[in-house]
Amino acid sequence: MKSTPGIVALPRLALLAGAVVLSIGMAGAPASAQVTAFKQAVAETAISDKEVAEFYRQADYAPLWTGEGEEFRQRRAALIEALNSVEIHGLPASRYDVAGLMAKMGAAHTTRDIGMVEVALSKAFLDYAHDVQSGLLVPSRVDDGIVRVVPRRKGADLLGGLAASQEARSYMNALPPQNPEYRNLMKERLRLQKIVSEGLWGPTVHATKLEPGDRGDAVLALRNRLIAMGYMDRTATVAYDGAMTRAVMAFQSAHGLEQDGVAGQGTIAEINVSPEDRLKSVLVAMERERWMNIERGKRHILVNLTDFTAKIVDDGQVTFQTRAVIGAASHDRRSPEFSDEMEHMIINPSWHVPRSIITKEYLPQLKKNPNAASHLIITDRRGQRVDRAAVDFTQFTQTNFPFDMRQPPSNSNALGLVKFMFPNKYNIYLHDTPQKSLFARESRAYSHGCIRLADPFDFAYALLARQEADPKTFFQNVLGRGVETKVDLKQKVPVHLIYRTAVIGERGQVEFRRDVYGRDARIWEALSDAGVALNAVQG
Repeated sequence: MKSTPGIVALPRLALLAGAVVLSIGMAGAPASAQVTAFKQAVAETAISDKEVAEFYRQADYAPLWTGEGEEFRQRRAALIEALNSVEIHGLPASRYDVAGLMAKMGAAHTTRDIGMVEVALSKAFLDYAHDVQSGLLVPSRVDDGIVRVVPRRKGADLLGGLAASQEARSYMNALPPQNPEYRNLMKERLRLQKIVSEGLWGPTVHATKLEPGDRGDAVLALRNRLIAMGYMDRTATVAYDGAMTRAVMAFQSAHGLEQDGVAGQGTIAEINVSPEDRLKSVLVAMERERWMNIERGKRHILVNLTDFTAKIVDDGQVTFQTRAVIGAASHDRRSPEFSDEMEHMIINPSWHVPRSIITKEYLPQLKKNPNAASHLIITDRRGQRVDRAAVDFTQFTQTNFPFDMRQPPSNSNALGLVKFMFPNKYNIYLHDTPQKSLFARESRAYSHGCIRLADPFDFAYALLARQEADPKTFFQNVLGRGVETKVDLKQKVPVHLIYRTAVIGERGQVEFRRDVYGRDARIWEALSDAGVALNAVQG
């Protein structure tokens, strides 16, 4: 029987996927009847999935997977190969039920069966494509501080892209993030899985502090652990010598710790973190990378909350970096995670006190003393200054306090002398601060949520260099006027507030940071509930 172009050649259909061959005999059935029955089966089966149904309506219910010919065979083979390899992406194999899918293909004996298999393959593909491209989880359901909007491609577009692609395997290989960070995390996952399975790091270190000149069992344990982790060459030394000091400093550098060469309580705690927990961080980071599978901008600003840094990145290279202070680790102060665009900076800013701070921190003070917080100007809804002596603050509560408060520009202003604006509904921005001492601390989670910068002027110069011949002079001239001034950026700069406990170092190696808000622990719990396992076998 001659097959109808683009439609399943039902009498001679062979579904090939891996080593499985399914032959379906339909001798004697008219071709037009078979096509009609196939389309009806597809339509009825797809109706429960809006995205799949939309694709098949647009394609007039033509087959994507179960047609006859090499292009259909390649699609099936590429899908089964991808589903058998999901664990390289830290995804759970149980979610995709390849065995069940193969069984359906093997049991297909009628036109209706083939239509049902057609839809089952499309649903399996979309499950995989969505998960590997934009993540297994919905971020905001895991932690309300992760307010990132994850771009999720429409299912009909994904299926349509596959139908239009020249090579199915290449199309599927392009679905996961294609950046170096993701590739390095995949390699680290394999390395850590081997360490976990073979127990290569050995015993932990039982000590509160070790420093140069020390000896004893704890020093030997520290030596052995540093060797096993790759921070120190093999040696028979029994003392905390120069080589061990350098190894401790290298470890501290790779874990965001102060590099003093002394194994204090914090350093030892990080050295004792198990390879299992490091593997969890990598798997979480891979999921997070899928959430950010977006074009980040040739020039963009990257704030990694766990690293307490803000960076300007140009063409994939960090061209400016400064220390940062982030929101304190309490529920109402944690810095959120999201992306936006920086539009302008304000030099000599006023600080318009957020209402939450007014009512929770300043109102109780004003009730006790109307002249409290005298550095702040109290204004009414029309912006007129309020005479404190004429107001009985004890009559107000957090819900009915009718005034605003602001701090005028000055060296002591809470925002310092410049703030960088990417207007957003969370009222988060980057800014200067008079509290410079906080930048000397190892852990820097102290703000009300905004990001404070250690070198805000240099940050401003770097941003203005794209539009001013002499950015420093321009900035200082505006600053010297002492007047609040808005300076637009002629080219908006994407800003990404991220949270990575497994990060990629300058040479492509994976480094680790503390889970300051406990967010990654919650993400791991959700991934584990979804079936992600530490002992997953390479597919």
